[in-house]
Amino acid sequence: MPKTIRELANELKVSKQTIQYHYQRLPTKNRQKDSRGANIISSTAERIIRSKVTKALLANKQQISSKEPTKTNKENNKLIATLIREVADLKSERDKQLATKDQQISSKDRQIDQLTKLIDQQQQLQLTTVAENKKLKDHIQKLSGSLETSKSARNQQENDRKEDIHKNKFNKSWWHFW
Repeated sequence: MPKTIRELANELKVSKQTIQYHYQRLPTKNRQKDSRGANIISSTAERIIRSKVTKALLANKQQISSKEPTKTNKENNKLIATLIREVADLKSERDKQLATKDQQISSKDRQIDQLTKLIDQQQQLQLTTVAENKKLKDHIQKLSGSLETSKSARNQQENDRKEDIHKNKFNKSWWHFW
C-alpha cells in the first residue's frame, strides 16, 4: 500500500528530509504522485528507500561506534530483527512474483498447445481438401475424355449416315439406269 514521505519517515524514525533526499534519487519510474500531486511511495520505492536508509544508518553507527564504545546487544538485536523482517518481506514478495509468473507461463503453455492442435487440424483439413480436389480433377478429366469419345463416335456415325444418304441419292438418280 502506498505511503507518504511523512509516514515512511515516522516508521523508519528518520527525518522527512532524509526520505525526501532518497526519494528524489529514485529512478523516475519508481516515483509517483497522488491525485493532489503529492509524492507517494510505492512498495518497490519503499524497499529501495528502506535499504538506503538502513545502509546509511549502519554506516553512521559504524562511524560512531569506532569513536565510541560498542553498542549494546539490545540495539544490535533490534537492528538484526529489522533486517530479518525486511529479508523475510523481500522473500515473500519474490515468492509471490514467482508464483504469478509460473501461472502465466502455465497459461501460455496451454495456449501454445491449443494453437498447435489447431494448426495440426488445419493442415489435416488442407491435405484432405487437396486430395479431394485431385480426385475431382481426375474424375472431371475422365468424364471429359468420355464425352470427347462419345462426341467423336456420334460424329463418325453422323458422317457415315450422311455418306449412306449421299450414296443412296446417287444410286437412285435416273442416269444410273442406262
